[in-house]
Amino acid sequence: MQSGPVHCSSEISMDSFFDLFDPSPSSGSNSDSDLRNGNDDDSNEQIDTISQLLHHRNGDSSTELMLKGIDFNRGFLPPEPQLGNIEYKLKLINPSKQRFEHLVTQMKWRLREGNGEAIYEIGVSDSGHLHGLNDADMTVSLHTLNQMARKLDASTSILRRKSLADHRSVVEVLVRKIPDDQHNIEVRVAVLGGADAGKSTLLGVLTQGEFDNGRGLARLNMFRHMHEIQTGRTSCISHETLGFDAEGSVINYKYNEMMTAEEISDRSTKLVTFMDLAGHRRYLKTTVQALSGYCPHHALIVIAAGNISNMTREHLAIIHALDISFSIIVTKIDLAPPEPILFELKNLLTAIGYRKVPYLISNQDDVLNANAHQSVEQIVPIFCVSNVTGEGLDLLIQYLYVLSPGISNAEKERLEQQPIEFQIDEIFRVAEVGTVAGGLLCKGVLTENSQVKVGPLQDGSFFSVTVQTIHRNKAPCRVVRAGQSASLSFNTVEPMPALRSGMVILPDYESSDVACGCFFFQAQVSVLFHATRIFKGFQTTVHIGSIRQTAIIEGIMGAGDTGIGTNQSASVLFRFVRHPEYVRPGMRILFREGTSKGIGKVTQVFPLKQTLNPTTG
Repeated sequence: MQSGPVHCSSEISMDSFFDLFDPSPSSGSNSDSDLRNGNDDDSNEQIDTISQLLHHRNGDSSTELMLKGIDFNRGFLPPEPQLGNIEYKLKLINPSKQRFEHLVTQMKWRLREGNGEAIYEIGVSDSGHLHGLNDADMTVSLHTLNQMARKLDASTSILRRKSLADHRSVVEVLVRKIPDDQHNIEVRVAVLGGADAGKSTLLGVLTQGEFDNGRGLARLNMFRHMHEIQTGRTSCISHETLGFDAEGSVINYKYNEMMTAEEISDRSTKLVTFMDLAGHRRYLKTTVQALSGYCPHHALIVIAAGNISNMTREHLAIIHALDISFSIIVTKIDLAPPEPILFELKNLLTAIGYRKVPYLISNQDDVLNANAHQSVEQIVPIFCVSNVTGEGLDLLIQYLYVLSPGISNAEKERLEQQPIEFQIDEIFRVAEVGTVAGGLLCKGVLTENSQVKVGPLQDGSFFSVTVQTIHRNKAPCRVVRAGQSASLSFNTVEPMPALRSGMVILPDYESSDVACGCFFFQAQVSVLFHATRIFKGFQTTVHIGSIRQTAIIEGIMGAGDTGIGTNQSASVLFRFVRHPEYVRPGMRILFREGTSKGIGKVTQVFPLKQTLNPTTG
């Protein structure tokens, strides 16, 4: 794809539109806005009427939130974070042997925090001030950094270099170490948005490398059913992958046009796995189940230039409730100017319910700034793209290349040491293979030929099976680890009972008390929105991991006859309506019915004894 800055197909230039996202009105060629855009001339005289209007309407209420201390080009960065994968180094010149070993240990810790990726700012003090180094000192410092990385079998690549006064410079370096037991670093990204926003088309263009023809050609390979092709609407979860090599080039179409998923995975050092989710309200339950069950590291909210639909607002609320970091992609900028919807997004994201910082992406520096400080500063990157002309897609691809999984390597290792728990989300029937279960391994390490239990059945019990084969990213593998999605086939002596979404796979050695379903469970919940009040007997759709089932509130502790309403919390007793489910304390719960929404955590479960008739529950 052609690289270059984003330009919108409208009379108002994107450069002038930065004033929408700048904390203060421009005041000359040396303003923050000019420095950010790299402008040397006085372009502020061309500020458009819309930008002036938005400044006037916005006032100063959210100015403290906007872009404060996150811009690499402002001469300073936020203070070095104690946690996370970002490290500041003023210089790395001829360290002693003891100091070098300490630096290597520090790098190892930063890599663990970033799940195999760390960002080093060379020439920056711990306070965030950009001191810079001369060419000789920078060369030595980068050489020392490379030696540190080689000690850990890691690779380094320069992301950007900023020149300062007196021939000094600051360099940002990406350090990457692929875990020994993995082929690549994987990031799961959910793609959401209203119907006709262009989600499937965007994924088709990203993964196939060819622009759309304006009539939906790029999305055809994303669809899995005939009715999706006929209507142009996604109705189920579709998985696609985007692979990168060590230099950041896309693998999918680098070598040939017909690369298989297995070839893409084998050649990639970084693999982005997309989940294309349905945008129509009819399939909202499927979308919420995927977000809850697959636990994506990041979400892309796709919005067509024009207006923000109610379905998109619903998706934003769900993403926010599940505490998933997200970015926004404004598509179809070749058909409509993006300014009105960007202003609407600014008001929405800075509202009390979200308190996010909208960050418009215009160049490579913006991409790296947003990625480095997204979690700390609550930044929401916003991209303006066209699937027909390709505008802005190069910046989106670079953002996906540097996007890091949210979970640290230390947390990942902790989960891998626990007993396996695989949540089943999809069921397939494959010729000559039999039943195949797709889902997410939440805990432990699962290998081929493992003896496991699957359930719960209608009476709450589990049955024993053997894992025959494992597939990840459409390619066979021998092992799947905590946090990875996979498809499993089974080998059983007796006929296997019918599987369903929401079942789990546990170790075969678990006792019947642990491996047992339940009808009743208690949770501490908070109501995000309800038009009136919620009382005993309220029916709602409950999402817990891959579980999606109607449940009835059997009791609200301490609420009496008043019930609970919006922004109120209480301990609530739920009862599943149809069949028992495997629930454990600590699991996150999301319940919704119409526009009503609530979140919480399971605090207690009441296992269904196998001797108990479920109909009496």
